[in-house]
Amino acid sequence: MHNRIDSMATIYQLNDAQVQQLHGLYQTAWWAKERTLEQARQCVQGSQIVIGLTDDAGNLIAFTRVVTDYTFKAFMFDVLVHESYQGKGLGNQLVNLVKNHPRLKDVTHIELYCRPNLCDFYGQHGFTPNVGDITLMRLNIEDR
Repeated sequence: MHNRIDSMATIYQLNDAQVQQLHGLYQTAWWAKERTLEQARQCVQGSQIVIGLTDDAGNLIAFTRVVTDYTFKAFMFDVLVHESYQGKGLGNQLVNLVKNHPRLKDVTHIELYCRPNLCDFYGQHGFTPNVGDITLMRLNIEDR
């Protein structure tokens, strides 16, 4: 995979080869290294909106997905950019594609998780950690 962006395309469905490439992208992220190829397939299939950016050969170079009710909430997950393409604005492009997606035009809130070091990145897109008196809570399935 080279790092020129001559004829990048935006895609809204992934073929099997691109799902395998997504799995490869997951392997580069500290928070997703444990995901299997089958889990990558399942999360793509279970997301209402999937956005990928491909290089001129059709290889997946950036990805995000959204889970939403199309009314109140849209949750953006897995903003990933292949390491060879980082620093070229693709993360910004993914966030803007979500923010301006026609199927999300009536959604009240777009939300996401991020580490503190990414707050400035998402803040420049209008995201804020000030969400009122809300606490993130989690149930680990093994603990049920």
